[in-house]
Amino acid sequence: MIMAQAKYKPLLFTTTIRNPERFKDFMYILFKYNGQVLTEKIIEAVEKDIFTVGLYRPTKRIPASVKQKWSTTSTGEFAEEALTSNEAKTVYDNNDPQKWDDIKGHKEAGFAQGWPSRFDTQYKLMKTLGFVKYKMNEPICFSEVGEYLAKSIEITVTDDGMIERHSSDTPQYEQMAFMQAFAKYQRCNPFVRELNDNIPLILLLQVIQKLNADSRYNNCGISYKELPLVIFWRDNDAETLYQRIVKLRAKYGYTPSDEVVAEICTKEILGEFKKFKLKSIVSEYPDEFVRKMRMTGLVSFRGAGRFIDINHVEDKKVFYILKTYSNYCKYTDEDSFFDYMSKIDPILFSKESKPISKTAAGEKLNYWITVYGWEKIKGELSNLEKKNASKDAVLKFMAAPARLEFLTALAIKSTLPNVSVIPNYSCDDEGLPTSTAGGNKADIECYENQNGVIVEVTMAEGRQQTMMEIWPIARHLQEFSHANNINCQCVFIAPTIYTDSQKQIDYAKKCEGVVIRPYSIHEFVNYLAKSTMLFFNTVTSLSDYPDILNFVVGYLEMVGVSTIHKLSMECILKFGELYPEWNIRDWYNILLPYVQKQTKCYKLSYHQEFNYHMVADGIHPN
Repeated sequence: MIMAQAKYKPLLFTTTIRNPERFKDFMYILFKYNGQVLTEKIIEAVEKDIFTVGLYRPTKRIPASVKQKWSTTSTGEFAEEALTSNEAKTVYDNNDPQKWDDIKGHKEAGFAQGWPSRFDTQYKLMKTLGFVKYKMNEPICFSEVGEYLAKSIEITVTDDGMIERHSSDTPQYEQMAFMQAFAKYQRCNPFVRELNDNIPLILLLQVIQKLNADSRYNNCGISYKELPLVIFWRDNDAETLYQRIVKLRAKYGYTPSDEVVAEICTKEILGEFKKFKLKSIVSEYPDEFVRKMRMTGLVSFRGAGRFIDINHVEDKKVFYILKTYSNYCKYTDEDSFFDYMSKIDPILFSKESKPISKTAAGEKLNYWITVYGWEKIKGELSNLEKKNASKDAVLKFMAAPARLEFLTALAIKSTLPNVSVIPNYSCDDEGLPTSTAGGNKADIECYENQNGVIVEVTMAEGRQQTMMEIWPIARHLQEFSHANNINCQCVFIAPTIYTDSQKQIDYAKKCEGVVIRPYSIHEFVNYLAKSTMLFFNTVTSLSDYPDILNFVVGYLEMVGVSTIHKLSMECILKFGELYPEWNIRDWYNILLPYVQKQTKCYKLSYHQEFNYHMVADGIHPN
């Protein structure tokens, strides 16, 4: 077989799994087969496992039952309900390129056309990064760093077929895995046929250092518009690349046109051996590059996303990486390169970060409020609720759960400036989250007067929301109250509030005496738009609110027959703006005891009709 001649190319990672945040999910599934010989039978089992949980969803001849299970979540997300073994087999068979002419099955070297080649495209970059080694008819071998990545989450299917995905309490393992991988990743390696010879991460860090050392500039790193030059650069000569960027800035400032940048990359750097789409050069390639570099935790945004800079929280690691890996050996065979990539650097893993304090992270919110005003924050929260991707220069690089934590903290700080907001997510030196808050603490801590509010947010819906999110809240509340010796409540926010979650919240209130206030995202936005306080005294008795009591008596005497739900909706129409902090459950809780007492119907439910007739003294029904 004649091998294609190597050429100079732009930095292109495989696009089969575009989002590197999904790598750990694929690694978790494959880890089940660690040590087993890779055969077509094993590949079939792996692929069935992948789309059993909805992580990958073929499109041809999908049974109605499978479509139904996949309909509740978006493509790229986990499903709520797992496929049965028969459903998984049907999907597999109906999408086999070897059996169906309407499926274009590509061919990867060393793998048969169809599902085996699909498997290789899914896992090839993970192999190249040193996470897992595999070849047909040889054992699957996870590296130690690959195990770190695989064990950063846990995916289980319950006895009744529901999917549960547990996040790790050590999210830094994922960051460390990518940091080590990209500190070593050489463009000219046995897995990729290209002539470009550099370590992209190191080239980026070196160029940023040189630009920041130049007194002519503003010490904020490399412009996003200049990143294509890094992506197309032929060698590891950071000095020459720096000088080319200086020349570019001298002529065009920080905002050269897309066409100018494209011409430099294709004609000057590559010699225009092929055509590239303008959008790919100036947008798609840089986005993919930034997304992967952000996974290392070593870079930050400056100027609201216009510049990429070194994250000074990680200065020690940056210094060590540049000192240790700038001069590198080249490898000619896949096994030796994988061995090099997979070997853990214990010194790098032991380097401590200098994170900004939680108080400082809270103070950074003030800056981002100036970048994202209230209307922008509302719009981005709406995108999360609708599961739409963000197009913002910074937010689009955040995973949805971290983006929800960040935007929620911003929303509170923007509308209630007197509330002290302390986010617990890990963040860079600009206060932008690099991962979500760990599972052993509240997502956001808020202090208002002598009271405290913990805020828990989640993108989970359905049973995952109840199982994974609601149960720990009571513990977080108790720990928060004990640590601060203050009255405290929890605000719980999700795209939608699942019915069982509400039941669990009611149970926690009744049995443990904790105050949990559930809101959908848009309900919480509406609350913030109207409210003057985050903490509020829990609704207790209707007698404490004579204005509402008089309205209720008048309304019930007029209509006679009603339900708690109808009565609550009438009260919301009348008093909603006066008491914006009360949700529908709060109205139920204040009205139900009153109506039960007046009607002597103590088993009355929210939607059950009652007949209200008052005697003269207003105590006994007819």
